[in-house]
Amino acid sequence: MAQRFLSLADLCEELAISMAQARALVKTGELPAIQVGGRNQWRVERTVLEEYIAQRYRENQERLKDPDRDPADS
Repeated sequence: MAQRFLSLADLCEELAISMAQARALVKTGELPAIQVGGRNQWRVERTVLEEYIAQRYRENQERLKDPDRDPADS
């Protein structure tokens, strides 16, 4: 059974990104997360991560359909 929550280290591995990038996603609210325990102990629910990934795919498909569209308008 898969873990319900991922640490930022797990998130880095899943998305192949740096810790700084993972923290930025969480701190800007782009990727919803909860803070637990002590300092900088963030957890991302696996279902939230899967939806985030699916949303990025949808945005990319739209961008490819209309290359002149500004991604900031999403």
